[in-house]
Parts: sequence; structure tokens; C-alpha cells
Amino acid sequence: MEAGGRAGPGFSIRLRGALRADGLEDITGDGGVRKEVLRPSSGEPVPPDATVAVKYSGYLEDMEEPFCTYQTKGFPRLMKLGVDITLLGLEIGLLTMKKGEVARFIFTPNYAYGKQGCLPLIPKNATVLFIVELIDFIDSAESDVFFALAPEQRATFPLQKVLKVAKVEREFGNYLFRQQSFEGAKDRYKKAYSILSCSSSSEAEQHQIDASKLLVLLNLSVVYLKLERPAQALIYGKKALEIDEGSVKALFRCGQACLRMLEFEKARDFLVRAQHREPFNQEINDELKKLACCYKDYLNNEKERCFRMFAAFNSSSKQK
Repeated sequence: MEAGGRAGPGFSIRLRGALRADGLEDITGDGGVRKEVLRPSSGEPVPPDATVAVKYSGYLEDMEEPFCTYQTKGFPRLMKLGVDITLLGLEIGLLTMKKGEVARFIFTPNYAYGKQGCLPLIPKNATVLFIVELIDFIDSAESDVFFALAPEQRATFPLQKVLKVAKVEREFGNYLFRQQSFEGAKDRYKKAYSILSCSSSSEAEQHQIDASKLLVLLNLSVVYLKLERPAQALIYGKKALEIDEGSVKALFRCGQACLRMLEFEKARDFLVRAQHREPFNQEINDELKKLACCYKDYLNNEKERCFRMFAAFNSSSKQK
């Protein structure tokens, strides 16, 4: 058997002899985990305790199809190193990778499924091959430490670390948002916002907190629009404007929310203010055109409704 089909994200391998480790980098020093980079990356390396998004396929020699695969369409779920990834060789291998990298790994039994294997799928003392693509990662170590603390201990956490934890939660939210998991994203954003409800000891610190809050509030506003809850989107958009009254994104989100609620005058006010600051912003201009069409349709529908109402009234009067 020469060819083994797809062996991972965009790569094919020849399975016969694919488990030979000739020329592969010995990561562990004992030959237990060997690596070949198939697609290099200039991204950042994975830090310990990170949360990763990966795609992978695992092969035995002389198998045309993978015995395991994680090749979800779109964005794969996030997995915590040391918790969600249980294969020792895979975890060791991931810690050598950079964001965007694709690599081939060979794991000997001690770093894979051991002497017993995983019958009937994985035979005893099996050496396995994995093709792995590191899609993304989030350095969540600081966040893990923070949430392990008691509430009174969190209150003494240094501000810079609090800001970093909030950023991590926002990044989790952003990843879920890109997956179109809007409820999950909303929960992460709200968690980040609650973290930022900390007290400041100076104007400079408050400025840093407000800058972080603004980003989260804008995220909350847009995620509530995706959840078809425009009233909540408007609340968070207005909170963002309390921090920065000239925020074009906040004005735009508020305008979108008002339009969804058929509050046309308020929508126009927010959108025109946003357009005044960015007159060539295509999104804003398109939303104003949408507003005009919606308002015209609304007036036509109201006219039709009134016509039917009066027609029914006149018919009723004649019958009397």
C-alpha cells in the first residue's frame, strides 16, 4: 500500500515506510517523539499551560485511513494542554510548534498507547504517526491562576495581571464568536467585563481599565446583535459611549440596535454621528441606506394597515 489519502490539513503521505524516523528531529532525546516540519511558521511558539486549537490525524503503518482524526470544518474547539489532550506524545509535540505550523510526528509506544495498546483499534506496542496543524492558541496560564484564587485574593491581584486575565477571556470570546458560538462568546465577554469591575488607585490606572472595558463592551454589543437581542446591544453600546463618546464603533452598534427595534429617529441620530466622524465608512453608509429603506417600508405598511382598518370600519358602519 503506497498512498494513504489525506493525512491531515492539506497534506498527503506515503504510509509504507512512513513510520521510519530517519532524518526526523528527536525531541525527547530517547527517540520517543520525533518530528518533521511540513509547513513552517513564523508565529509565536506554544507556551506551557496554553489552550490550543488543533487539527490532527493519527495513523498506524499499513492503514490507509486514520484510526483517529480531528478535522472539524471551520474552527476546532479549544483544548487545554494537560487536561483535554491525554496523549503524551501529542502534548510534547504541540509544545514544540508555532501558530500556523503543520508537522509530522512519530510516537513510540511509551509516548502513545503503551504496551497494552487500545484494542481492537490500536495493537499492543504500536508506534503511531500523527499529522498535526496548530490553528491557534491562547496563553491562559495567568487566567488559570486568577480563577483558582478565592474572591478576596483576586481583589489583591496586580492590575496588570487583571488586565491580562480580562484580555484572555476576551480572546476566548473572540474565538467562540468566530465559531458563531454566540452564547459562549457572550458568557466569556461578560466574564471579562466583571473582572474589570475593579477599583483603581489613580487616574492612569482608571484609563487602562476603561480602555479594556471599551473593547469588551463593543464585543458585548455586537454579540447581542447576533443573538437578536437589540435592547441589550443598545445598553452595552451606550455604556461604551460613556467611556468614549466619539467611538464610531459604539455609535454604529447603537444605530444598528435601534434600527432592529424600529426606533428610526434614534437609529438615524447614532448613524449620522458615526458617519460625521467617518464619512467614507462603507458599513455606516450601507446601514443608513438600509435605514431609509426600512423606514419607507414601515410607512407603506402603516398606510396599508390604516387603509384596511378604515375599510373595515366603513363596512361595519354600512351594515348598521
